[in-house]
Amino acid sequence: MIPNRSYRSGHPSHALRQSLIVFTTTLLVLIAFATSAYAHAVTPGDAGYIQEIFGVHIISFIYLGAKHMITGYDHILFLLGVVFFLYHMKDVAIYVSIFAVGHSVTMIAGVWFGWGINAYIIDAIIGLSVVYKALDNLGLYQKWLGFQPNTKAATLIFGLFHGTGLASKILDYQLSEDGLLANLLAFNVGVEVGQLLALFVILIVMGYWRRSLNFMRQASVANIIMVGLGLLLTYQQIAGYIAST
Repeated sequence: MIPNRSYRSGHPSHALRQSLIVFTTTLLVLIAFATSAYAHAVTPGDAGYIQEIFGVHIISFIYLGAKHMITGYDHILFLLGVVFFLYHMKDVAIYVSIFAVGHSVTMIAGVWFGWGINAYIIDAIIGLSVVYKALDNLGLYQKWLGFQPNTKAATLIFGLFHGTGLASKILDYQLSEDGLLANLLAFNVGVEVGQLLALFVILIVMGYWRRSLNFMRQASVANIIMVGLGLLLTYQQIAGYIAST
């Protein structure tokens, strides 16, 4: 949530105009590529590999897990939202761990027990998780509801949805039961490695950005853009679901 602050520079109308320009430009670019963008997708090459292998392949599944995380822009957007206003490494570690637990539990259990949810539906919810966190960062829940929802609980719940999204896609490719548990655990290790790599980059960028005198105003713009991106992701998945039925 954005704390109370006063802007140190810049005219309000100018800042609003800049915000609208950046927001509109970003949405137009994303809409142009909307038909080819699929969050949490397993590439055709990886899908073919998953379908063909048997037995334990630890290194391969670690690689696939890390690749999934680094290229999963919906996941990265949510992770960015989670750490956006976390200034202490202890808090970052707590929230990222909570998210990792939720993500891991439903990914492994979902594949192991065969829990299947339509991928479009679960990815639409994941898009909404980005919207939820961006609105939280803007401090709107306190304004609208009069209280602050439990941020740790929300992080865990959305982590469960993110893991379910991946499990639903893996199930579509009928992973061999030979070495299944070991491969799933290796994949999850890869996911966490990819998450740490993404987090490392995010924290470096945020560290430099927070030194700017205009950070708080720009942070508001960034989270408004994240709301738009989350809504766009949700729209893409709903449109995909309608087209597939």
